[in-house]
Amino acid sequence: MITEKLYLRPETAEEAVNLAHKFEADFSFIAGGTDVIVNKFQGNDSSSCLIDINEIKELKQIRNDGQSLRLGAALSLDSLKTFAEIEIGFPLLIEAAYAVASPVIRKTATIGGNLLCENRCVFYNQSEWWREAVGHCLKCNGNICIATGGKKNCFSKFVSDMAIALISLDATLEVTEYGGNYMIPLEDIYTGDGVNPRKFNKTSLIKAIHIPLNKGHRSIFKKLRQRESMEFSSLTTVITVNDAGKIKIVLGGVDPKPVIIEGTVKDKQQTLIAQVVKKARIVDNDVFSREYRKAMIKVFLNRSFKELDIRY
Repeated sequence: MITEKLYLRPETAEEAVNLAHKFEADFSFIAGGTDVIVNKFQGNDSSSCLIDINEIKELKQIRNDGQSLRLGAALSLDSLKTFAEIEIGFPLLIEAAYAVASPVIRKTATIGGNLLCENRCVFYNQSEWWREAVGHCLKCNGNICIATGGKKNCFSKFVSDMAIALISLDATLEVTEYGGNYMIPLEDIYTGDGVNPRKFNKTSLIKAIHIPLNKGHRSIFKKLRQRESMEFSSLTTVITVNDAGKIKIVLGGVDPKPVIIEGTVKDKQQTLIAQVVKKARIVDNDVFSREYRKAMIKVFLNRSFKELDIRY
């Protein structure tokens, strides 16, 4: 345990993960800080060491290698609109980024931070005083899920809008950790366990996101929330179809991890919708009711299919 507060600013990804390894028991990475700092105020993050990755230049670069578009993980959400490669090839990412929070927050919030943003629940994302008054849930070392009354599973909801969009585009992550680097499909880092929602080493660092090129994606993005800014997702849906006729439906906000269904343009759309609705584990842990969010999945997906106007 660290006995003093530390604030460190490494200049390379390797230096960052070495520091993370050194202070593994009591640190947090910070880039935009829009999730970490809020969690600190709420008492959900008590780490004594912050490792600021904003000085690492390679995390803020974009590169086209002919096979994929490589986006540095520390690119701000607001900056995506400035890159022609994204505006022309992947406008979905700009739409998803603009659905996150407010204009001020998007200027500092990063892609990587949004991919790793903590699962949320109306019984968890409250002040420490509020949680003590109501009773601690499974996600904050209690012995019951307040939303369901169960004692085994936490269903805190997955809320990353950027992840939903990127998964629909078959994105992969370039990760560096103490001792090496690896690539992994983005959807594979999410566990479905609300308490521990990611199988991703705390000391690992996302360097970049790779999106395959030349697949002719068309996508429709929709998001349900109380207000057009600030709110985390109560339901996010994306349908992406490529030139080969592959359809990928991804949902957020209705399960502890992204809900994914794949099909083709030859599949019956209502069958695909029914499959994704059945797969979503929705509980009453949001400002909107479970029944309403479930009904809105069908509404959003039907509208999205209509807008895509798929013909075969």
